Amino acid sequence: MTALALDIDTVLDGLDRMASQRPVAARIVATSNSDRTSAVGLANALGADVALAAKVMKLANSAYFGLSGKVTSLQFAVTVVGFNSVRSIATIALANLDDERLLPQGFGELSLHLAAAAGSLGPRFGTRTADGMALGLLAPLGMALLHQTDRHGYDQLVAATELGSQRFAAESIRYGICSPQLSGEALNQWHFPADMVDALRAVASGPEGALLRTSYELTARLVEPHHKKRALERLSDQRITETEASARLTAIRTDVRELRSALGL
Repeated sequence: MTALALDIDTVLDGLDRMASQRPVAARIVATSNSDRTSAVGLANALGADVALAAKVMKLANSAYFGLSGKVTSLQFAVTVVGFNSVRSIATIALANLDDERLLPQGFGELSLHLAAAAGSLGPRFGTRTADGMALGLLAPLGMALLHQTDRHGYDQLVAATELGSQRFAAESIRYGICSPQLSGEALNQWHFPADMVDALRAVASGPEGALLRTSYELTARLVEPHHKKRALERLSDQRITETEASARLTAIRTDVRELRSALGL
């Protein structure tokens, strides 16, 4: 597949135009990114969007966080799920990641599986479960952007490659950047925390990307029947072993069901 000149600045400008159409969601993202924001302040901003507030409440009360039915206020919900989860839910609305008509086939399932995988694995990499979940949830954002820019070409690329390093390499050849790295640039533009941006930028190599690399591998094993396995020890910098794979996959399947119900994806 031939290279295609991708103007990243133009793609990111398109995201800002999307944000202007969802001002409340944009305000939630901006509020959650401020160092001066408290759970009270974020809950107040979130309360202006009934649909997003309901999703945060449902997530906080889900079995995923182990507090089924015990969270009765939006402020408590924000504390339970964490700022990263709130900003990620708002970003899904901003970027139309909940509209299947605009997304690559299977995008929702991929996002849920990556969220469940990164959340489950997170503590092994020094990342809170909620923060890992938020990272995995937004990692495919770049896929949506590439699909919107080059729908036919990107669909062909996806059909010809396996999820993970093979696809990242093909994306880099065609577009000059792979989809998780493009996600990182988008989140950087929206002033997301540096550790989330760094993890996405380093997905191909580097210690910061180990959680995501491992999450993509386990996700591929679940969503792609003929996926050729790559060693978990190598991908995870020795934090996860193949002997754990079966139990990890079972846990991820369970978490996917909980997240699907809570987030409506």
